[in-house]
Amino acid sequence: MITILITGSKGQLGNEMQVAAPLFPSFQFIYTDVEELDITNKAEIEEFVAINQIDAIINCAAFTAVDKAEDDVDLCYKINATAVQNLGEVAAEKGLKMIQVSTDYVFDGTNYKPYSEDEPVSPTSVYGKSKLAGEEALLKAYPTSLIIRTSWLYSSFGNNFVKTMLKLGKERDSISVIFDQIGTPTYAADLAIAILNILNYETFTPGIYHFSNEGVCSWYDFTKAIHRIAGINNCKVLPIETKDYPTRTPRPHYSVLNKAKIKSTYKLTIPYWEESLEKCISILMK
Repeated sequence: MITILITGSKGQLGNEMQVAAPLFPSFQFIYTDVEELDITNKAEIEEFVAINQIDAIINCAAFTAVDKAEDDVDLCYKINATAVQNLGEVAAEKGLKMIQVSTDYVFDGTNYKPYSEDEPVSPTSVYGKSKLAGEEALLKAYPTSLIIRTSWLYSSFGNNFVKTMLKLGKERDSISVIFDQIGTPTYAADLAIAILNILNYETFTPGIYHFSNEGVCSWYDFTKAIHRIAGINNCKVLPIETKDYPTRTPRPHYSVLNKAKIKSTYKLTIPYWEESLEKCISILMK
């Protein structure tokens, strides 16, 4: 029996880990959030890992409020970089498997073809810079750990774009949504299963990997699909350009991730984004 520590268990991905857990009977899971374990405190991690005889760590904890990060720089770096370094150092000392979840925001979004893992990183926001700092700190502390970058994460848990668009679609006659930012939605349930399949795979091959659902779309296309699947017909979705919807932090214009490496290394089959969206919405509408 392998004992896996899941941090950030109250977030979207952490919750989906708990849903996926019964599919992996050879794993024993210990779920923590900040109340149970402060990952910014290395001594606390060391004690927790020793007492609970942890074999692997999956870090789902993160500061993900992109605009808020511009004001809360210290806290953002503490959670997205310092805590990751702490986890990596403890994992290295104990010889544990370590998986860290990162983001498409480590890129500047100026590409015209899907980003592969070895392309230059150039984050433009505090959030992106803090997540990159976490990647770098982890690889320095524990070079044989594994990092998975993902994009446009949503779930039936927590706050996310899908839930917001469902709510606005029911409340308003029309909404304006950006059509010139391109990426791929990722259903956190699919990411959770992929991560556990990686831990369950015959060989653990460390490194940086990319994971999102298959296919590409704009936020406008994503919204149209959300409303169509949910049967929302009375709200008009209007396409607008990024310049017409100013935000505190620049968003990547193009953040499609190339998933060839993770598919070939771990023999993963990844669902198309609309199929996964249908599953999520069916859960939300129950």
